[in-house]
Amino acid sequence: MTTLTARPQTAACECRGVSVQLDSSEGPRRILAGVDLQVAEGEFVSVMGRSGTGKTTLLRVLGGLLAPTPDSHVLFHGEPVDGPPEGAVFVFQNYAASLLPWRTVERNVALGLEGKVAKREMTARTAEALTMVGLADRAKDYPWRLSGGMQQRVQLARALAVRPSVLLMDEPFGALDAMTKGALQDELQRVQERTGATVLFVTHDIDEAVYLSDRIVVLDGTPASITEQMEVALPRPRDQLASKEMPAFLKLRRAVYDAIADPHG
Repeated sequence: MTTLTARPQTAACECRGVSVQLDSSEGPRRILAGVDLQVAEGEFVSVMGRSGTGKTTLLRVLGGLLAPTPDSHVLFHGEPVDGPPEGAVFVFQNYAASLLPWRTVERNVALGLEGKVAKREMTARTAEALTMVGLADRAKDYPWRLSGGMQQRVQLARALAVRPSVLLMDEPFGALDAMTKGALQDELQRVQERTGATVLFVTHDIDEAVYLSDRIVVLDGTPASITEQMEVALPRPRDQLASKEMPAFLKLRRAVYDAIADPHG
């Protein structure tokens, strides 16, 4: 396991000794065991590992959607998590299922604000979020008129409209073509720089993880725990071509591949 220097920043979210047990056809099955992770405010951390190692499970635990075992400790800005914490927002891969087709783009983005803020503020925050993702001119359209990449931008804008401190992203670009994925990766970089949000990002794409992250953690084992943590010291802002041609990028890409490769082929 890679040794990391101590992080002086305040933790946005963390888990200590987290274990998760779920029911299966063969009885209770432990998915995670003894997971320790601290994510600093403003940090971008990618979670990687082979299929079935519990990446999404860990995200759901940190977001308060799934309860770990009683001996686990999950904290959000230093407070114990008991249900979805204020300031944490999920962004999923299935953007089409996440959007309401009978609502316009702007009304989809405003969904998380309705009944919580005044109408004038809701309108301003919706417009601000759409501008951040480059969709200000599509506010009156319906989601089904947009491309897949644009629909995912709408989902991201809806998350940003509530001004989250933490974005929990579960393979958000996994269903998109390579060019659209690259464009949204760069959009996400700009959004994080502008908002200062903390991002915890699940992906199977090694290049994506190295390109976006400040740190990559790897889950492995049955039940899974964190077996590797790797700092990504590439300069920012990053570029889809120049950054990926750097020797440091290629070296880290290989290290991540080796960390998650199936030893049985």
